[in-house]
Amino acid sequence: MALTVEEVREALRTVEDPELRQSLVDLDMVKDIEVEGDTVRVVIALTVPNCPLQGVISERAKEAILAAGAKKVYVRLTAMTEAERQALAAKLQASKGLVTLTPDRPPGSEKTVYLTVSSGKGGVGKSTVTANLAYALARSGLKVGLIDADIYGFSIPEILGIRRQPTVLEKLIVPLYSFGMSVISMGFFVPHNTPVIWRGPMLGKMLDTFFKEVHWDEDLDVLLFDLPPGTGDIPLDISRRVSWAMDILVTTPHPTATRVAARAGAMTLRLNRSILGIVENMSYVECPDGTRVYPFGEGGGRDLAAHFRTELLAQIPLAGDSPGVEDPVTGETAPGLFPADHPVGKVYASLAEKVMEKLGLEPRPEAVR
Repeated sequence: MALTVEEVREALRTVEDPELRQSLVDLDMVKDIEVEGDTVRVVIALTVPNCPLQGVISERAKEAILAAGAKKVYVRLTAMTEAERQALAAKLQASKGLVTLTPDRPPGSEKTVYLTVSSGKGGVGKSTVTANLAYALARSGLKVGLIDADIYGFSIPEILGIRRQPTVLEKLIVPLYSFGMSVISMGFFVPHNTPVIWRGPMLGKMLDTFFKEVHWDEDLDVLLFDLPPGTGDIPLDISRRVSWAMDILVTTPHPTATRVAARAGAMTLRLNRSILGIVENMSYVECPDGTRVYPFGEGGGRDLAAHFRTELLAQIPLAGDSPGVEDPVTGETAPGLFPADHPVGKVYASLAEKVMEKLGLEPRPEAVR
């Protein structure tokens, strides 16, 4: 028995736009459906011409219709008109997630945990820690957002291997969705490896963009901020904007790194924010015989945790190059992420478990693997 147009539409309702993560039907992307016997033809309007994930959308739509009972499926891709894009932007704006500039936590935002990741100095692997923690939280089934707030020294795009640019709908920016998390970075808006030479007011405007003009999910569980190292304008600005956010302080065991990290932690406390815990990166090298070598010394993270009367959440080993992780949707490979079954990946999984426990978050079954 041939499918009806409504049955095809219901089949397509299960297919989501990979970036917006809403149904093609709900986003009004399905423009036409024709059924002739066992053959189905559909027209899908992409949010932007030449969408880099158009192949994924077409294939998923085809699979859904075939699974519903069609024998042949033809998917034609077009692009939304300007009027359709404006209507979609208005619809998304109405459901935009709560990211706020006010120092007082707004009603309705309690369901999202805000978590900053900071360090006293550069070179301690803070961004790698942030990205891998976000990935581990996403693998636990949490809905994770990641803001690369290091405007000058952005590195999250490189760590995640992202080469795409975000979709912009009438000044509403759709964060890129990779490895189970929604990501925004200054690196998405400048040519590859181009330096950002801005003064303070321009930095503030970019932060405003990340807060006000990005379409974050309404039901994010965790929103992480990868802060620049040190105690400069951007960490201070963000700390004031989201004063309720807790902080994870990253250091290495080396005494110099620990002393500088203590200054960053002191700023956090002076702004009446809380330190969730300490992550000691580059803690040791695991030798083939099971012994450990400590190239940067021992005890830095432990001492820093004792100083701030908080917990040493993880000691992450040096492991050379990561084998990388491939995103099953985009095909992108993240050179800076550690797979779940890698020894370092297991350390990050343990870190994520501790973070969830301290924040009162529970893993969900719909995990990203």
